[in-house]
Amino acid sequence: MQRTRHNIPCLDDISPDSTDGVVPGCYQKKTSPMQIFRGFRHPGVAPACALTIGNFDGVHRGHQAMLALLQTEARHRGLPSCVLTFEPHPRDYFAGVTRKPELAPARIAALRDKLCELANCGVDQVVVLPFDARLASQPPERFIEEVLLEGLGARYVLVGDDFRFGVRRAGDYAMLDAAGAARGFDVARMNSYEVHGLRVSSSAVREALAEGRMGDVHALLGRPYSISGHVVHGRKLGRALGASEPGSDDGFRTLNLRFSHWKPAASGIFAVRVHGLAGRPLPGVANLGVRPSLDANDVNGGRVLLETHCLEWPAELGAEGAYGKLVRVELLHKLHDELRYTSLEALTAGIAKDRDDARAFFASTHAETHRQTTRDRI
Repeated sequence: MQRTRHNIPCLDDISPDSTDGVVPGCYQKKTSPMQIFRGFRHPGVAPACALTIGNFDGVHRGHQAMLALLQTEARHRGLPSCVLTFEPHPRDYFAGVTRKPELAPARIAALRDKLCELANCGVDQVVVLPFDARLASQPPERFIEEVLLEGLGARYVLVGDDFRFGVRRAGDYAMLDAAGAARGFDVARMNSYEVHGLRVSSSAVREALAEGRMGDVHALLGRPYSISGHVVHGRKLGRALGASEPGSDDGFRTLNLRFSHWKPAASGIFAVRVHGLAGRPLPGVANLGVRPSLDANDVNGGRVLLETHCLEWPAELGAEGAYGKLVRVELLHKLHDELRYTSLEALTAGIAKDRDDARAFFASTHAETHRQTTRDRI
């Protein structure tokens, strides 16, 4: 039986099409866990709420500012805060219907990571509404009546300055505000959030990720960009590449995480930091993409995969101890785009260079941190 209601401290074990589970390191600043529902026709949904609506891809600093305002308004009214979000992304749905994949936006975060960040922002309740043909064809007036009022009991609705809803995006802030005045719920609009004069948006995050500007991504998100997931089995080719001798399997052992969307906003080779394997973050180097040098018989062939080689492997894990673990990988610095190698020898040499370049990045970062600490003491 499919589970539809969750009372969890954060999110673990969520499949791409489910809202089940919890991610380690997903920290909430409140004692009561965030409630998660797929759809709103469940008895556990709060009878009234302070609501905001959006896709929240990346949960960037603009989203965070909106959620902070929502929390304040919810407390003043004695209501739980609620986020209404959609899966798939509406533009993903229309890209599929029209058979135009180019219309789909690159995905910053999978559902698990989005929900984890919403939990970190202190949200009380999230309703994940399936975006399907029925919702796409729903008139904006019916959306207000059936979803906002009857389904969620919205007493306060906060939206962004570019919010549109309903069939053909016919609904806007003015329509929502007029409905609020007529039906007795408050409506507010939040203007764009800027960092150093630049508007913070999911589009800006996608652009920075596509260009490998990880420092700008950090500034837009307010945190390092990360991807979480369970470590899955692969061909175990990496441990043979660069091995000290045939059969020793001490080469480039990797952690494989599947990225649930076919079009990730980032791709390439990165210096990374891995959480969840040991008592401290581990430095590593990772490939995010489709691994163009591997053949079609790869067990993960055709899937977007984050393959991470830890520069320091915890000895207590042994060769097989990482499988099934839920880890979070922070992408700190882009080394280069994915490359196609013509042989396993060339691939081995390429991985070795990426490993060395990642080590150089961490060494330089450590040296800069040490210099800054020394200056602060002076």
